[in-house]
Amino acid sequence: MRQRASRLGSYVHPSKRSMPARQRGWVRKRQGGWQACWREGARQRTGPRLFATKTEAKDWLSERLSAVHAPSPSVTFADHVERYLRLHASSVEPSTIKTLRERLGATGAKASTRRHYRTAIEAFGEVPLSEVEGLALQIAEWQATLPPGYRYAIVRSFRQVLSAAVRWQLIRENPAVRAGLNPEPRKPEVAFFPALADVDRLAAELPPAFAAIPVFCVETGLRPSEWIALERKHVDRDARVVKVRQSFVRGRVSEYGKTARSRRDVPLTERAVAALDSLPRRLDTPRIFASATAAHLDLGNWRRREWRPALIAAGLDEKLTPYSMRHTYASFALDAGVSIFELSRVMGTSVRVIDATYGHLVRDSLDRVRAALEARAARDTHTR
Repeated sequence: MRQRASRLGSYVHPSKRSMPARQRGWVRKRQGGWQACWREGARQRTGPRLFATKTEAKDWLSERLSAVHAPSPSVTFADHVERYLRLHASSVEPSTIKTLRERLGATGAKASTRRHYRTAIEAFGEVPLSEVEGLALQIAEWQATLPPGYRYAIVRSFRQVLSAAVRWQLIRENPAVRAGLNPEPRKPEVAFFPALADVDRLAAELPPAFAAIPVFCVETGLRPSEWIALERKHVDRDARVVKVRQSFVRGRVSEYGKTARSRRDVPLTERAVAALDSLPRRLDTPRIFASATAAHLDLGNWRRREWRPALIAAGLDEKLTPYSMRHTYASFALDAGVSIFELSRVMGTSVRVIDATYGHLVRDSLDRVRAALEARAARDTHTR
């Protein structure tokens, strides 16, 4: 009893605990710009990108380090959200920041007259950040009011900004995590082509300039944003791979970073090479799949004007979308015995996403797994 009383007596509420000493940082010159550096404990950290000038690097570092001190009572959750979005914007696409604003209900988010729930900002925006840590129960009650279709994404974003507060040592624990689980909803069944003959039927109904697209994409699994951005220089015929290095999103080309999962090499099959060889040769554009004016394809227009009419003419399921070509690649690869780990690498995504999206196909392969294990056991027994 004495030991238990001692433990209870030593407890200090998170808001009363002392915060760590001030962190110190520095900037250094790198090839291509200036890099911000600082230490967190025994580990050295670096900024998410290179800055054009030393002053820009110092300004970013100063703002970043200022976030590791206990917030004053006047710093609200809404203030923290704005600071997080401002810093996060240096390493992600503007579309990501826009999505976070909409999910959190932050300033600048598009208002919706159909919304019948309170956003995170409406519920907790005026609460001092130092007090949000103690609101796990209130957060759990708020989460229960969110519509099931949006709950996972909204709570995930809410957790994300509070996780930053924990990393920056503004709070000790993430109250959104303590509020309870945030289970990801089961993904709907994805549409894909049942057989290669169906892919070829669609290709035959498309104009010659686009006939190679379904064959090539089903053989490589590229995202629409990736095959639209693909250029001839990205195809290595000697190595029999296509180098995925960029994507075309919202009207502009984005280069994949050196460590991005999406940056990858994808093997080219015989059918993929044949599809490339069938393309009409063009000197007016470096792009492999381009519009008649040599510009990047507009996926929405292309789907409406070319894809859908070709589906109807081929007598195929109208639920099939351009993204179905990527789904087909995954389903064919799993059926061929490609491991989920190998597939996640060539598709530029995570094992978790592969399992969540195509897990039913993995589970359908139990007989193949059983046969492979029994064959291995037989070989092992035979060699004794």
